[in-house]
Amino acid sequence: MSSLLKEEMQRSLFRPEGQHLEEFIEIIEPAEGRHFLCVSVTKLKAVQISVVRNLRLDLIDAYERIEEWSLKDLVLLDGRDPDSDEPRFVMHFDTVRSMTAMSCAAKYSLARVLVSLSTTHCHTDLTLANFDRTYIRPTSLYSSRGDCMVLWQICFYAANLVCLSLCPIP
Repeated sequence: MSSLLKEEMQRSLFRPEGQHLEEFIEIIEPAEGRHFLCVSVTKLKAVQISVVRNLRLDLIDAYERIEEWSLKDLVLLDGRDPDSDEPRFVMHFDTVRSMTAMSCAAKYSLARVLVSLSTTHCHTDLTLANFDRTYIRPTSLYSSRGDCMVLWQICFYAANLVCLSLCPIP
């Protein structure tokens, strides 16, 4: 379903503007309706971050951008609490914008994409605070192939703990 939604947003909102939708997550907003935080790349390789509202008109979905920023203006991405399953995060531009993702996994997925795009398109390291870096930066075990690899890594660590607990202590 999310790939269909991504393709629909790409076709109706981003392609006409000459942009490619790289990533999106659903966010919780006080305004009525579904909202998404989208990351897109322009033809000139500028990265845009935008809040998009889904408008449902006579069984047809329409999308409108209600806020937009440039990734190069993102000073800090704050995950608020790396030690809990906290879907809220804060983006620091000229102003501070608090957001709540639908899940903590969505928040980390967005952070991975922003870090990668900042490195490749802005040629700078994105400043992060309060994120568990194990799930953001690739290591020898983890690569940026998404949440399946994160889950695999957690299972691997859990299996190691079980094996260690079964070993007899001399």
